[in-house]
Amino acid sequence: MESESKEPFYAELTREGEDNVLRVNCEGITRVPSIEDDPVFMQRAHELLIKHPSATKLIFVQKRDYEYDYEQVRLLAEISHIYTQLLRQRERFTHEAIRQSGTQNPDQVYSELQHLLTQALISDPAGCFVELRRIARRERISLDRSSANPTEHAGLERLASNIQSIITLLESTKLIHALKPHLAGYRIGDRDIYRTLLSPTIKPDFMFTKLMAAYPPGAEELETYTSRDTEVVIFKLKGTVQHLYHIMPPEFKLTEDRYEILDQARTILAEHKPQQEEFAQPDRMREIFAHVGQDLLEELAHARGINLQEDELTELTQILLRYTIGFGLIEVLLSDPKVQDVTINSPMGQIPIFLVHADYGECRTNIIPTPSDAESWASKLRIMSGRPLDEADPILDTEILIPDIAKARVGVIAPPLNPNSIAYAFRRHRDKPWTLPLFLHQRMLSPLGAGLISFLVDGNRTLLVAGTRSAGKTSLLGSLMVEIMRKYRIITIEDTLELPVTSLRKLGYNIQPMKVASALSRGASEVSPEDRHQDNTTPRRQRTVRG
Repeated sequence: MESESKEPFYAELTREGEDNVLRVNCEGITRVPSIEDDPVFMQRAHELLIKHPSATKLIFVQKRDYEYDYEQVRLLAEISHIYTQLLRQRERFTHEAIRQSGTQNPDQVYSELQHLLTQALISDPAGCFVELRRIARRERISLDRSSANPTEHAGLERLASNIQSIITLLESTKLIHALKPHLAGYRIGDRDIYRTLLSPTIKPDFMFTKLMAAYPPGAEELETYTSRDTEVVIFKLKGTVQHLYHIMPPEFKLTEDRYEILDQARTILAEHKPQQEEFAQPDRMREIFAHVGQDLLEELAHARGINLQEDELTELTQILLRYTIGFGLIEVLLSDPKVQDVTINSPMGQIPIFLVHADYGECRTNIIPTPSDAESWASKLRIMSGRPLDEADPILDTEILIPDIAKARVGVIAPPLNPNSIAYAFRRHRDKPWTLPLFLHQRMLSPLGAGLISFLVDGNRTLLVAGTRSAGKTSLLGSLMVEIMRKYRIITIEDTLELPVTSLRKLGYNIQPMKVASALSRGASEVSPEDRHQDNTTPRRQRTVRG
């Protein structure tokens, strides 16, 4: 990897969407990159923020990405700013200035202040604050007991005032203000209190999407179930009507050596540049990549002396497919049959993914996509659909088929229509097509209504299915197609392929789909619906379904 050729703690500031991301290379460092647990990494973080004050995110890269978001970076940046201020005012705490103050032990005071203001302040701010208060209290007691002449008294007063000014500065920061309730009985060096404010988002470095793995404090667990290999927990959150859809996919539970194998395999497969023809048959493409990926993983594991079991190899192969030719954690969400819609709003990297759950309605997830995700998905959708997505055509309406997982309709809006980069909406289709008996079972149609509709279809009547967005038009239209006799040829005309053509073909229907230009965006090679209706070469004994 690129980071392996760079020296430890090499930092690079890049622009990602609205964020200035500071990536720090920690490969080769044996310590876990944790600001809250390690004073060395806290000190390094402050030094980097002094050098790059415009950074809004801080990421330590070490097999996994340890990302500290904007709010946490701002907490640290305030301390860095005070540290810089004190460096400019160092003449107030020189050995000569402290000696002239008349304090009883100037060497001790100088040594203590130098350690606190040059090291402890940026490695342990809470400990520095506690020690400064102790020194200020000691010097104030000495001042009160002093019977020195006015000149020496003024010197002691000036020293106590200088120390108190630093304490006041620290008290004005959000970090110290939030930690003050925890400082009673605090032991210097105890870093547990930092965990109440600092907690990175940890993700494997072969993926872009961030996942908040920790359960929300104070939330009520409503339901737990497993979707494929992913653990799903639904939480009721305090102070909001939205529930939390919390997932923990298998890629976040792998051991370190498995991460390294996956990362290396992904780097090798990423060299392949897919063509549009490969996406025409997604099941075939996925099958080929699965065989190639499985052989590659076996080879890499063998080279490292690792013996992978069959089920473990299959799991790693599926993860590899998700983060090469697939859509990452979007596939994990769509694999849950209870998920109906998935929406991803801009700006990326700041807002979690939202979804509509069959049992709990609107939910927020613990997944936060990044600008890199948005660009990757957009590139794949352009290739798969053959339609443009740029400033001239800022709307893309298409569909994706993830074999053995789900089929979904995708809507994308890009600049200039969307002022904040790209936004997505995925509408998951049912794994098996709707039928009129299934509508009856779900109490969505009455027996009389279903019978009447079936009678009209059997009588070759023309029907119009109309309704608002997400009203179920396509679902009802698909159920009507099942009522058509199989002796007829069926032609479907859609701008986005949503009707259950594949399922009907497997049932023996003589069916042919046709894809026309979208009303919102027309590709250069697509035919308009009006041009399609001018075609007079179709046979008479057919049924046309316009989606």
